[in-house]
Amino acid sequence: MSVFVVNCGSSSLKWSVVDADSGSTLGSGTVQKVEDHTEALSQVLEAAPLDAVEAVAHRVVHGGERFSAPVLIDDAVVAAIRDLAVLAPLHNPANADGIEVARRALPAVPHVAVFDTAFHATLPARAYTYAVPRAWGVRRYGFHGTSHAYVSRAAARVLGRSDVDVIVLHLGNGASVTAVANGRSIDTSMGLTPLEGLVMGTRSGDVDPALVLHLRRTRNLSTDEIDVGLNSRSGLLALAGDNDMREVHRRAGTGDQAAELALDVYCYRIRKYVGAYLAALGGADAIVFTAGVGENDAVVRERSLAGLQRLGIEVDPARNAAGATVISPEGADVAVLVIATNEELEMATQTAELVRSA
Repeated sequence: MSVFVVNCGSSSLKWSVVDADSGSTLGSGTVQKVEDHTEALSQVLEAAPLDAVEAVAHRVVHGGERFSAPVLIDDAVVAAIRDLAVLAPLHNPANADGIEVARRALPAVPHVAVFDTAFHATLPARAYTYAVPRAWGVRRYGFHGTSHAYVSRAAARVLGRSDVDVIVLHLGNGASVTAVANGRSIDTSMGLTPLEGLVMGTRSGDVDPALVLHLRRTRNLSTDEIDVGLNSRSGLLALAGDNDMREVHRRAGTGDQAAELALDVYCYRIRKYVGAYLAALGGADAIVFTAGVGENDAVVRERSLAGLQRLGIEVDPARNAAGATVISPEGADVAVLVIATNEELEMATQTAELVRSA
């Protein structure tokens, strides 16, 4: 089945046409600095090879508690996605805009919403519950679900088993880690929003919640200013002056102490989460690096797992430098893998399965 995969981000639009059966990509592209998603998608619809498309898959960042699996889109689903914008104000409105444009342009084929949060619907209550007043109505949702789903299954294939427990490290400009037990997400680092967890390109990751109150009281910052600060001006950008990990490495190589500290903080946070999720799983069969930094940065991979030999975790320097799939030594207790994510194929596969079963 040929699937048109649409990913309307807050300021970008990515698309691809994927054969869900063979896994091949028939066309793809990205539109950057998008100000009007309607106009951008209209241009894509004119250029993309859509003659044989049988379904459209739409990435939606937040499904809340309502959507725990892909769903065929109708007007009620679009309205619900817009209602959930309170949980993802930068992404869900853009996702909904893209859906409406594509539905008008391609009315004869089914459209499917694939939610970033859906893979984490299996989180147990002890993992998704925050110790705050129930009346607040908040919980952990988790994100990057399509990536974690694809990579955890790919890791099982590499290991030649289906019943595996893995820790998936999705390290890009946004970063998250998920503990996956036999194909099910049991804990994940991102929370109510994508801000919680690891240090990211421009997001702080974990901080003391009282930081918000402190900044209100001592700096007289508004909630919007704090929101922008934590989401867009923190992370590597705040620590090293740049959110591109390649530039952080370059600066660290020249003796820039701020860049070196940024690398240390970044990798240390990963190592802490690996230790926590080893405990949550009761041990792991593999640790998997994926996404832009995870797939391409041998230094981050090595530094993130340094010192974990007593836990059976070790990185082979030669394999790591060569970018092998298995970068742990032969016979290691815990395999360390590098697997390229393919969220577009995952979305196409989920869409094809839903359409065929409908």
